[in-house]
Amino acid sequence: MTASGHRHSGIVLYSDASSIDSHRVRLVLAEKDIQAEIETVPAGQADEALLQLNPQGSLPTLLDRDLALYDARVIIDYLDERYPHPPLMPVDPVSRARIRLAQYRIESDWYSLRPDANGQSLTPRRAAARLGESLTATSEVFAAMPFFFSEEYSILDATLAPLLWRLPAYGIVLPSAAAPVLHYAERMFARPGFQASLSDAERKLEHS
Repeated sequence: MTASGHRHSGIVLYSDASSIDSHRVRLVLAEKDIQAEIETVPAGQADEALLQLNPQGSLPTLLDRDLALYDARVIIDYLDERYPHPPLMPVDPVSRARIRLAQYRIESDWYSLRPDANGQSLTPRRAAARLGESLTATSEVFAAMPFFFSEEYSILDATLAPLLWRLPAYGIVLPSAAAPVLHYAERMFARPGFQASLSDAERKLEHS
């Protein structure tokens, strides 16, 4: 399996077909039109080849020639710098800092409430309820600009779209008050890059 694109990069991505972090990296590869070999590895079943690259055996892990990287944010930052077009971050440092802060908030405020998040202390039902409530409470932010917190597609959209895709699987049905979130999600899901990023397992997630 290869990611959508025509750039011959020699990149290999070791990916979990259901992991949100692996999905984030696959989405960046697709949006940047970077060709990569996708090696699907079931969670917790790292083979010797992966362990040689990443002793933790964690996913995603990216190999670019002699460079092995792991942690989704590290990988995404590298891909954005290595393949700068189209950019996922603004050029000026102030705007970059604001985007990075917003990304931190998405991960700390919303990713942490995923029912399947590592170390989740809440019951799945309570975590899902709080995530839905938090998204609904901030829905106006989704309508303020063409993309999340930006005039252009950015790393924030590549972080949010995989999360929103999983809401039905988490049992979250957003209310009408969250219409801006739903409209934003529809636009993100319709992008060719997003569709190309989906694994077979992710395509099977229940969507109304």
